[in-house]
Amino acid sequence: QVQLVESGGGLVQAGDSLRLSCAASGRTLSSYAMGWFRQAPGKEREFVAVINWNSYSTNYANSVKGRFTISRDNDKKMVYLQMNSLNPEDTAVYYCSRAKSPSVSRWYLSASDVEAWGQGTQVTVSS
Repeated sequence: QVQLVESGGGLVQAGDSLRLSCAASGRTLSSYAMGWFRQAPGKEREFVAVINWNSYSTNYANSVKGRFTISRDNDKKMVYLQMNSLNPEDTAVYYCSRAKSPSVSRWYLSASDVEAWGQGTQVTVSS
């Protein structure tokens, strides 16, 4: 069993930055790709970013590319999402996720590839 706990969300203004953290417990983190998703009110959960098991490969949704950076520290069992130049469209609940495999075959992480989810952390960006 793995547990994922996100932190770092909050209320910020447009243009600000936030760093989300995801702490994993239970089974080793280093054998799996990790990802972030988000869900805005009234919308479906959407892929944000993915990082493979050894950090050699990362991919991002077009809407966040160039502004967000995903990283991981396998020794600390932590995954991070650095979010810069935030805008109101980034307002959502952000979810950390652990994939079923060390890497993903597509450029994105699909919800069907996820084995474990965190409880989510709210990010609100005011204009």
